[in-house]
Amino acid sequence: MEPMTDSTYLILLSLLEPRHGYAIMKGISEMTHDSVTIGPASMYTILKKLEKKGDIRLKEDKDRKKIYVITSQGQEELIKEVDRRRMFYEAGRSLLMGDRVDVYDMEKHEN
Repeated sequence: MEPMTDSTYLILLSLLEPRHGYAIMKGISEMTHDSVTIGPASMYTILKKLEKKGDIRLKEDKDRKKIYVITSQGQEELIKEVDRRRMFYEAGRSLLMGDRVDVYDMEKHEN
């Protein structure tokens, strides 16, 4: 599994609820307390890649707005990425607290 970019990660997190493009950008901004902004060009490029990969699908609502929905495959990928990021967070926290981190065990856990 290739690690996700932060932008891809945040987009998938925001799609745990179906949303249209503007709502995705707004949701990410709110989720990160305005510390991350993803522009429309970057967002739509990522959405297109995620759709092609099967991690999201597109549907139209009654107002003909394009609504993006995460698929079960996308949820599985997101769970793997959350676990991967948690592992690095825990390793960093352990190091900051003065604990020894076994890199071999981390790599074993990643695979």
